[in-house]
Amino acid sequence: MKSEDILNELKEFMNSQSVTKNDLMVILKKYARIISVYDLMNASMRMREDGKYVQSQYRDKFLEIYIKYFLMRMKEVLDNENDMTNAIDIEALDNSFPLLKNTFEKEKAENDEEDKFPLIYVITSLYTTFILEEPIHPVGSEFPGNLKITEEKGIFYCPVKDNQKDNPNAICHLCLAEQTPNI
Repeated sequence: MKSEDILNELKEFMNSQSVTKNDLMVILKKYARIISVYDLMNASMRMREDGKYVQSQYRDKFLEIYIKYFLMRMKEVLDNENDMTNAIDIEALDNSFPLLKNTFEKEKAENDEEDKFPLIYVITSLYTTFILEEPIHPVGSEFPGNLKITEEKGIFYCPVKDNQKDNPNAICHLCLAEQTPNI
């Protein structure tokens, strides 16, 4: 089994009439099992390298949040034994698939063939959005201008979501957060 096999399996999965969170978890766990501690360390180093471009006053928080909520989700996926029989919005999953596929392929092409970062990216994105029903950036994530992801009455708000609407590669298109009003 190779990392890119997840794309074929997800495509087949989306052809089902009705799928539950449990069904998606079977796929996510299967692929999370092929990610080693070494793969997570490499992904962490890569994120730290990318983090050097973040403004210094946000860098430490950026890295803490991304490492915790991006990489540590793999353990959370593997440990999740909840029985989740509610259906997944197949249309939303189907609409997000081209973005996930393009991002996976772009990341794979730019890095070592054995790099598991693209797989971690797909698993984390799907788990966060469709299983946890949370925004990609966790509540409290800070952006320049002292702007943060917030939650009000069960609705997640992102202060920079609209900034990415013209970027076809932005993960924001998958995220369920709404643009923070009046920003």
